[in-house]
Amino acid sequence: MLNDNICASLYKVFPILEDKLTVAPVTDHEISQLSVQLERELPVIYEAIFFKIDRCLRHQTVPRFWRHFNQSPVPSKSPGTNRHFFRFQQAVRELYDEFGQYWLQLKRLEKLRRGVVLPVDVAKRPSDLSEFFRMFRCGLLAQLPVDFNELVYEFYGIAFKVFALTHADSEESGMEVGETAFQCGACGSESVNCQCQSLASAFTSTNRQLAAMGLLDKIAGFTLTTLIQERIDAKIGETKENFSVSHLEALERWLNTVVLQWLTRIYNRGSLTIAPGNVKIEEAIGNFQTKLSFYLYENYANAIIEQFFGIIIDFPMSQAAIDDLKLCLEKIDLKSYLIKTVKGTLESKLLHPGVDTPDILTGYVAAIKTLRHLDPTGVLLQTITEPVKEYLRSRPDTVRCVVTGLTEEGCSDLSEELAKSEHIKAKENINEKLELTDWENWNPDPVNADAVLSKEARLGRPSDIISMVVDIYGSKELFVNEYRNLLAERLLSQLDSNPEKEIRNLELLKLRFGETMLHSCEVMLKDISDSKRINSHILSAESGFPSERPFDISALIVSSQFWPTFKKETMDLPPAIKEVFDQYTKSFEAYKGSRTLHWTPLNGKVTIELELDGKTTEMQVTPAQATIAIHFSEQREWELEKLGQQMNMPPSVLRKRLVFWQSQGLIRETRENLFILNDRQSESNAAELQNAPAPDVCEDEEAESAMESASDQREEELQVFWSYIEAMLTNLDSLPLDRIHQMLKMFASQVDFSQEELKNILQRKVREHKLVYAGGVYQLPKA
Repeated sequence: MLNDNICASLYKVFPILEDKLTVAPVTDHEISQLSVQLERELPVIYEAIFFKIDRCLRHQTVPRFWRHFNQSPVPSKSPGTNRHFFRFQQAVRELYDEFGQYWLQLKRLEKLRRGVVLPVDVAKRPSDLSEFFRMFRCGLLAQLPVDFNELVYEFYGIAFKVFALTHADSEESGMEVGETAFQCGACGSESVNCQCQSLASAFTSTNRQLAAMGLLDKIAGFTLTTLIQERIDAKIGETKENFSVSHLEALERWLNTVVLQWLTRIYNRGSLTIAPGNVKIEEAIGNFQTKLSFYLYENYANAIIEQFFGIIIDFPMSQAAIDDLKLCLEKIDLKSYLIKTVKGTLESKLLHPGVDTPDILTGYVAAIKTLRHLDPTGVLLQTITEPVKEYLRSRPDTVRCVVTGLTEEGCSDLSEELAKSEHIKAKENINEKLELTDWENWNPDPVNADAVLSKEARLGRPSDIISMVVDIYGSKELFVNEYRNLLAERLLSQLDSNPEKEIRNLELLKLRFGETMLHSCEVMLKDISDSKRINSHILSAESGFPSERPFDISALIVSSQFWPTFKKETMDLPPAIKEVFDQYTKSFEAYKGSRTLHWTPLNGKVTIELELDGKTTEMQVTPAQATIAIHFSEQREWELEKLGQQMNMPPSVLRKRLVFWQSQGLIRETRENLFILNDRQSESNAAELQNAPAPDVCEDEEAESAMESASDQREEELQVFWSYIEAMLTNLDSLPLDRIHQMLKMFASQVDFSQEELKNILQRKVREHKLVYAGGVYQLPKA
C-alpha cells in the first residue's frame, strides 16, 4: 500500500495514471527517489502505465484526432478552397502535441525502470518507445475514416501545386496550371491575399510532425505515390500529338527537379540538402527515383505506342518521338505490348475494304521507315508488318499499284526510293567493308528473334524499302512482268511522247532486278525509236507506199516475242481502211525482207472529222469507235447483231462500244437492239459533241488495257502443265501433290512455279470434274 506522498509524486511524474496527459516539470532526482521508493511495486506500476496509455490513446487521443475530419463531407476541390488543408495541419499539430506528452512520460519510465527486474514478457520488448509506437500506430490506423485518403490527397495536391509553381522555371510552371493577373495559380486565392507562403510553411511543419510520430509513410505513402503518378500522367498528356519534338529529356528534368526535390523536402524536414551519412533518407529518395523513373518511362512509351499510327504517317517529321521510344525500350521491356498494339492499329486502320490499295502501300512503306529507325535489326519490322504483307497479297491490284508507284512521277515514296537506287550498290559495298572493320560494335539479334522470325526472314532480310515491298510476294518475276505490262500500256497510250522518263526508270529498275529480267523492256523501248525510223522510210517517196491515200497512217511496230501478250479480241476494219493497212504491210515487207506485220486493229488512236449540220468537229477516238462511226455514215440504221457480224465483234462487246456515241448524241436506240443515226442534232447535242474531249472521256470499257494482265499471263503459263499432269496420272494412276510438283520441276523446268500455285490449278480441275481428289492423292475420273 502506497502512502499519499509517494502517490502524489507518482501522479506528478506519470499523470497518465490519472487519465491526464499534461506533464509537469520534474527533476532526475525526483525520478531516482521514486524508483527507490517503488522498487517492489515497480513491475505492477509499469504495467499500469502502459495499460493507461493504451486506454487513453483509444478513448481520447485517437477519437479527438479523427473528429477533425468528421465535420464535413469529402472536401471540395474548387480553386481557392484551402480550409481543409489547414484543418489537416491543425489536426496533425494537436496530435503531435499529445504525442509529445506520451513521449515525455515514456522517457521518465525508462529512467524509472533502470536496474529493475521486469516480467519475462515485458523484458522481451525491444524498448518502451518501440512498444508505444506500435500501440500508437495501431490505435490510430484502426479507426481510419473511409474518405481519409481523399483528405490527404487534397493536402498534398495543394502543396505540390504550390511547390511546382514557386520552384520550377516559368516555362514548366506554366504547363502545370494557368495563372491570371487577379488569381494565384498555386493556391487559388486572390493575388493580394496569396496563401502560398503560409501553405508551404504549414506543409513543412506538418511533414516534420508526421515523420517524428512515425506516421509519414503510413498516412501519406500511398497518397504520395498516387498523386505523383497522376502528375506524371498529366505531364505526359501534354506531349500528345506533338511528335516533332523530343520530350523525354524535359520529362526527366521535371521529375528530378520538381518531383524529387518536393519529396526530399517532405522526408528531409523541409530541406533540399540531405546531411552526409543520412543513409535512410538517401535510400528513400533513391527508391522513389527508381520507381518513378520506371513509371515515367513506361507510361511515356505507352503514350507514344498508342499514337503510333499518327507517328508512322508523319515520319520522318515524327522521328523525335521514335528516338524517345527507343530510349524508353532500352530501360523497360515493352516490346510485346508494342508489337501487339501496333499490329492491331495497322489492322484496324489499313486492312479493310474501305482503304484503297495505294493508301495501304503508303502506310506500309511509312511503317517500314519508322520501324527500321526504331529497330535496325528488323525483328520488330518483320513481326509487325507481316499481317499487312498477308493482306496485300490478297489484293488483286497490289502488284500494279507497286509498279505504278515505282514508275510514276510525283511525290510517291516508292518513286523516291527508286531514285536512290543509283547509290545502293556503292552503299552496300561500303557496309560490307564496315562490317569487317567495325566488328567490335556489331550487335546480335535480340534473344527472342528466333521465336519472332521465320527461318527465311532470319536468313535474308530485305535491306531496303523497295526490296521489302517486292518481298510481299517473295518473287521479282511477278513485278517485272507487271512493269512490262504497264510500260506497254504507257507506250501504246502515249505514242507521241518522249520516252526519256521511261528509259531512266528502266535504268533504275535494272539496278534492282538485273538486266536479264528487264531485257524485254529494253527491246520495247527500242521498238519505239525503230518504229519512228521505219515510219519515216515507208512514208517517203522511195518506199513505194502510195503518196495519195485517204488518210495519214503511223504504225507502232512491236517485236511480238518481247512485248506482253495482247488481248485476243479482234475486229474487222472497213475495206477502205484495210486496203491502206495492206499497202503499208507490203511496203514493210519490201523494206525488212523476211518480216511481216500482224495488225491489232483494236489498239491505237484515230483522229476523225464529223460533219453535222454543216459544222465540222475533230475528235480523237479508238479504232472501234471510229469503225462504228464509219459504218453509220454508210448506213444510218443497224441492228446490233448485223453490225456485230459486219465488224466481227460479239454483240455484248459491241453494245459497250456503242455507249460512247450514244452519250455523244450521235446515235440512239429506237427499240431493243436497233440503233439509228441522228441526222439532225439539237443545238445542245451538237455543242456537246463539238466540245467533247477526245479519247480520255471514253467509257471504262474503251479505256481497258490492251494487254493481258500479269496474272492472266501467269495463268496461261501454268495451264501448260495440264498436259503433263494428264500424262502422269494416266501412267501412274494417282499421285500426291508434292510428287506431282517434283515431277513437273523435272520435266517442265522452263516455267518456275510454286507448290501452292500447282495446288490451285489442281483444285480448279477438281471443281471442273477433270480430276478427283481423295485420300490425299489426285487421279483422273473413271470413264
